[in-house]
Amino acid sequence: MPSAAVPSASERAESWLAANADQLVTWRRHLHRHPELSRQEYATTAFVAQQLSDAGLKPEVLPNGTGLICDFGPDDTPRVALRADIDALPMTEQTGLPFASSVPGATHACGHDAHTAILIGTGLALAEHAAELPVGVRLVFQAAEELMPGGAIDAIAAGAMTGVSRIFALHCDPRLAAGKVATIPGPITSAADTIEITVTGPGGHTSRPHLTGDLVYGLGTLITGLPGVLSRRIDPRNSTVMVWGAVESGMAPNAIPQFGRLAGTVRTASRETWVQLEAIVEEAVTSLLAPLHIEHTLNYRRGVPPVVNEEVSTRMFTHAIEALGPDALADTRQSGGGEDFSWYLEEVPGAMARLGVWPGHGPQLDLHQPTFDLDERALAIGVRVLAGLVDQAGALG
Repeated sequence: MPSAAVPSASERAESWLAANADQLVTWRRHLHRHPELSRQEYATTAFVAQQLSDAGLKPEVLPNGTGLICDFGPDDTPRVALRADIDALPMTEQTGLPFASSVPGATHACGHDAHTAILIGTGLALAEHAAELPVGVRLVFQAAEELMPGGAIDAIAAGAMTGVSRIFALHCDPRLAAGKVATIPGPITSAADTIEITVTGPGGHTSRPHLTGDLVYGLGTLITGLPGVLSRRIDPRNSTVMVWGAVESGMAPNAIPQFGRLAGTVRTASRETWVQLEAIVEEAVTSLLAPLHIEHTLNYRRGVPPVVNEEVSTRMFTHAIEALGPDALADTRQSGGGEDFSWYLEEVPGAMARLGVWPGHGPQLDLHQPTFDLDERALAIGVRVLAGLVDQAGALG
């Protein structure tokens, strides 16, 4: 008798979802109720490791004790990595959900709870008869995505990309309806750096600004001047944006203060511009403050480069999405947000796609809002897409 055909990764996912779709929701809600901030994800790591171990897999916790990797499938084929980030944001949740965060000052307002549940589900869907998969698979549950320059650097240093041929990830997108997934070749996110400038001087009376360094005036010069300089020094087609998020100085209306502080972000769609930005900012800040005789310190913290989707990997993603149905693939554009998934793409080819999580009615809440929530129907969609990528990698050979 002829042997039975080996089911594809997508067929395995469908079979697993038919019996376990509710489990995805349970995992996601558990993670949502128990968020942990970046580099503190010990319980989250233990929870993920337990689910994988119970399914017969062998997760390896990364050296810092947060985050893990888990390999399965054949060792004599290319190994494809699938990544989820596991950390929460430092804000207080305001959703009123019955499974809302039980941790003051921490919440999953970026969808990392969904990313984690999806990747657990994908691993368990593919784990049975793993040796029959067309390629080896590595699950990467990464800590500290929300901290710049990102926990991806730590995962890479620990060997997360060793032996990996490609890497893929999904990210929740509340601007897309559940059931839709979007990706594009080339840049899909932007580089994101942070800037903090402190200014100091002897202080003085506001009636005699010529006898001191007027820090508040200097801060105002930087607030308007630095974004203006960048708009003239950098090609506008590179979509470089400088935005201040914090300013502080002084108390009394008739006293020039001795200290002031500015903090903000600078983002760019161009990797080449990202490499040049720090030097341009340093030169501009010095030049803008020079006539005012104000001392200053610039702390320029480089964050992440843009996520640049590799062309072949993007086609694989597109085919995996199209397999969901004729209306699943959606359009998207490069965003101004930063994502440390970009560091993996400095090591191996790969791509990221946006997973629709808007229920199709009501407001389209943004990521990083304390009221953010998602349509849990997207969890099964995520498992289907990631499993489809394993089939695509097998077809690629």
